[in-house]
Amino acid sequence: MPYSFHLEESEITTNLAASFNKLAKGQQSTERVLKVVYYPLAVFRVRPITRCTSSLSGHIEAVLCVSFSPDSKMLASGSGDSTVRLWDLNTELPKHTCKGHQNWVLVVAWSPDGSKLASAGMDKIVLVWCAKSGKNLAALKGHQQPVTAACWQPLHVAESFPWLATSSKDATVRLWDVSVGVCLRSLTSHSQPVMQVKWSGERADIGGVVYTAGRDTVIKVWNPKDGSMLNELKGHGHWINTLALNTDYVIRSGPFSHEPQKFADLPEKKEAAKKRYAEAVELCGGERLLSGSDDFTLFLWRPLVSKTPVCRMTGHQKIVNQVAFSPDGRWFASASFDKSVRLWDGRTGKYVHAFRGHVGDVYQLAWSGDSRLLVSVSKDSTAKCWDIGRRKLQEDLPGHADEVYAVDWSLDGARVATGGKDRVLKIWRH
Repeated sequence: MPYSFHLEESEITTNLAASFNKLAKGQQSTERVLKVVYYPLAVFRVRPITRCTSSLSGHIEAVLCVSFSPDSKMLASGSGDSTVRLWDLNTELPKHTCKGHQNWVLVVAWSPDGSKLASAGMDKIVLVWCAKSGKNLAALKGHQQPVTAACWQPLHVAESFPWLATSSKDATVRLWDVSVGVCLRSLTSHSQPVMQVKWSGERADIGGVVYTAGRDTVIKVWNPKDGSMLNELKGHGHWINTLALNTDYVIRSGPFSHEPQKFADLPEKKEAAKKRYAEAVELCGGERLLSGSDDFTLFLWRPLVSKTPVCRMTGHQKIVNQVAFSPDGRWFASASFDKSVRLWDGRTGKYVHAFRGHVGDVYQLAWSGDSRLLVSVSKDSTAKCWDIGRRKLQEDLPGHADEVYAVDWSLDGARVATGGKDRVLKIWRH
């Protein structure tokens, strides 16, 4: 397994003596005890994306969300033309057009086993699709206002097939059993629209923990089994736009890793997902929650340990639109309307670097599976790929004709998908 070694803040690239001399320009005492910190790195390397291999047209309005399936074989996109499209990545051609929504599709979310896809948006209805056939399996009705986010229960804590959580501008979060198409619980105690929902894999005894946040500036922690509220996290002074867990990546990918695998049935997938989750939590030193807000700040929490945040991070000059942890939990990045992407330490929340290069608001981020690269998309119609190790721009990716709203990096690391106002999906590869 490869490691990276660090002396105080700087990475040891050549040898220990050279790094030691750098510390205080040779004024260091040789009697000191030095702390060398090492981090495990991913065994595989994702190659940086350099070119656009296909432009997928078909949507007749802006592309608002894109998501790769956990096994990296398919791509789903939701658009302002009220359709969801499923694309086959082997041929890079459209496979199914899922019609059923009456208005903009704002969210698409794959179930962790890759068999179903949930989509929702402005028409207040959540639709569940079969990934293989593109058929509509269920229409979940209940929300009174547009749906803002959707998230599946982690595979390893689900009793049968994972449940689905959706948040809405009607200030509620609903938990659905998609196999029978019913709303199991409505979580109500937010006083304003709920903009984000995340489902954690901790506390398997109650089927995980649900985190919700929105415009009432409070993060709430829920028990999905009985719908009770476990905790409230206060700190932000304005709307909360985004939440991220340092285990998001492993929860989303379920049993699948960067190597192709075959699973016989759901229990086998659950077992694999459980093992991967345990490894991920051990690697990143416990589960942490991150929130980003309109008050220009970020908060890092250990919600099941304490109500007070680990740290409050300032530095952005405008609202923070999205935050994302790297797959190994060592870093997290924040995208803001101040045109910068900032990199922070995943355990302490310490500021590391600001990536500057975009000339418009930065909308979204996606990490590569080996945590060495980060891609960001912006209002300036470009995507940019950043090298985390060298803290530099790796690749500038122009090609879109207008603002780019959505981006995702496939779990096998081979492709990046971007979509935006020019109604085209672009696939980028090495």
